[in-house]
Amino acid sequence: MTDFSPITNHDDPLHRLTPAFLEEVLGEEALAWVRARNDIANQTLATPPPGLPGTSELEEEILEILENPDRIPMVRVRGEWAYNVWTDGDNPRGLWRRQPYADYLAGGTDWDVLIDVDALAKREGKSWVWHGASVCFDNPDRALITLSDGGSDADSTREFDLVTRDWVEDGFHRPEAKGSMSWLTEDICWVAQSGDPETTSPSGYPLQAALLRRGQSIEDAQVVFTAPSTSMGIWPATIRDKRGVRSVLGVMEDFYTADHYLIAAGPEEIDSHSVIPIPAPRSSEVSVWNDWTLVWLREDWQRGDRLHTSGSLLSFVTDALFASPEDAVATELFVPTSNEVLEDLTATRDFIVLTTIRDVVSRLTAVQPPRDGAEGEWVRTGLESPGSGADSAFATIVASAVDATHSNDLWLVTTGYTQPSSLWLSKLDSSAGAVTAVETTLVRQAPTLFDADGLTVSQHFATSEDGTKIPYFEVRDEAVDGPAPTLLYGYGGFDVSLLPSYAPAVGRAWLNRGGVYVVANIRGGGEYGPQWHRSALKENRPRAYQDFVAVARDLVSRGVTTPNQLGVQGGSNGGLLVGNMYTRYPDDFGAVLCQVPLLDMGRYHTLLAGHSWVAEYGDPTVPEEWSFIRTFSPVHLFDPDRSYPALMLTTSTKDDRVHPGHARSLGYLAEESGKSVLYFENIEGGHAGAADNRQRAHNQALGWAFLWRELG
Repeated sequence: MTDFSPITNHDDPLHRLTPAFLEEVLGEEALAWVRARNDIANQTLATPPPGLPGTSELEEEILEILENPDRIPMVRVRGEWAYNVWTDGDNPRGLWRRQPYADYLAGGTDWDVLIDVDALAKREGKSWVWHGASVCFDNPDRALITLSDGGSDADSTREFDLVTRDWVEDGFHRPEAKGSMSWLTEDICWVAQSGDPETTSPSGYPLQAALLRRGQSIEDAQVVFTAPSTSMGIWPATIRDKRGVRSVLGVMEDFYTADHYLIAAGPEEIDSHSVIPIPAPRSSEVSVWNDWTLVWLREDWQRGDRLHTSGSLLSFVTDALFASPEDAVATELFVPTSNEVLEDLTATRDFIVLTTIRDVVSRLTAVQPPRDGAEGEWVRTGLESPGSGADSAFATIVASAVDATHSNDLWLVTTGYTQPSSLWLSKLDSSAGAVTAVETTLVRQAPTLFDADGLTVSQHFATSEDGTKIPYFEVRDEAVDGPAPTLLYGYGGFDVSLLPSYAPAVGRAWLNRGGVYVVANIRGGGEYGPQWHRSALKENRPRAYQDFVAVARDLVSRGVTTPNQLGVQGGSNGGLLVGNMYTRYPDDFGAVLCQVPLLDMGRYHTLLAGHSWVAEYGDPTVPEEWSFIRTFSPVHLFDPDRSYPALMLTTSTKDDRVHPGHARSLGYLAEESGKSVLYFENIEGGHAGAADNRQRAHNQALGWAFLWRELG
């Protein structure tokens, strides 16, 4: 027996619609419920209908992709060394390793292993998942290593000696919690640590930034700044550029509102009085680089008689901005158009490189500031996409600095739906007056991991309910005639853009078996700038769902597929998206694959990091806002008397970002009312859903087997 009874009043968002034990993450009853349904999912999908793939076949294919020895080992460069984290069948948790940077550029394969995460996990009795390494600028023989037990967002940091290959006795240490630790000098670290209720935000993130000196306990660290108790959290960081060593603090009120602070004092002089607010709109993204402050606007900004539109990138001379915020000259480095927006920016030693997307296809532009930190116009130069494959109609270019402190070298990764990733090294120079790539070299080439012969990529536009044109990409085998099993993928939130990229598991598991793959660039994402995102916030959230179903119906009207052959997939916020497809538009789909989802929007703000997303969805405790939130809460929209498509829910017990209770709740409701539902919850893995490649392969295989079973 349980304490569940059907709800009769939806006016209380905190009213539980399912048994309370489902929200007890590690509760005995909850885990028993999970394991029973895991067994059902594994057994059901292990034996497929004739002619269709099952989990075992798919899992081995995907594992082969994940552990392919010829995939590109991406690196971070510090000094003469290139550092990489590598996983394979023998090292599922990973090896942190390095080789001389010159050897890496020459295609070297001889790596020096610094940490074997699998061996460490076995030795320490932990389910360690790698969360990152930071080599000290002042002493390259020391690093801060961050690990998570089971893959949750909460993690711990320890100091590592790269010479002795062991932990530094009495070295820097941050206990397990949500937080961060980073180098300021060899003997001082910035630390932000949650745990104490007085210094932890409602979202579970730290509210204090402190300086931890060598030999101190974390409790004795010098608190430099405390964020307001209503903040989402605080994030300290160190800048190293031509102006020397400085620090910045970001205090986020929510995902789209923050206060930014500059600390120009020397490491030994830093105190609360040296924290200076940067005079920029709280809704903007702010960065400090060399002599300039860059302000990327999310909203229009009226400065005197000049209006700077949302999506623009402005530069200020930092000293002038602090001396007279109202009078400082703003130079527009980028202004969006109706179809081209700024997607990203990266800084090298002397230049800023802008990545823009025009109708969801990326382009690069380098901008060079005036000399000597003076006010004036920046020089703009378009950079060509390297490689013949990168010039295809639908390609993505990702730019990042190799070593922004010391060089103008740039990593470029080119990719596309049928184009394996290529890694290029581009050396930028401005001796001729404009920024040019004086040399661009192919460094590494990813292998071809599925058969792309005969596959075509095309872009289409559906018309949403309010008349807005919604772009989407379609990948299919041109030999497939007539309606075919089709998978529609989307996200539509948090200003995230879905750009063309190589997805070999999609290729092997779906496209090479005759399936059609579609990616929808719906509102809520960042594909057309801040306004595209804002147009689906809070009370306008249903626009994202109207966009998505418009794409689905366009696919049917074009003869690509039929409703019974059309499946949808989404995770996290995308899980909320497809949860709404399930409950709002059940007649348009044959299958719904819903992964690490938000689904109970009445309680989401009380569960783990949920409070940090109020700016995206709204606050259920405000009656006026609950009145619209309830219209896109799948758990509340579920009707036991309605017919629904087949549903598969996947999540992770160790996900401490999106509570597994969301997926458990809808799974429970669907099962109790006799709907076609499968449920799988990985016991570890965090928000990524898995802790190693075998788990990733199994999780993905379950999803593909489910989709083929229902749509094939």
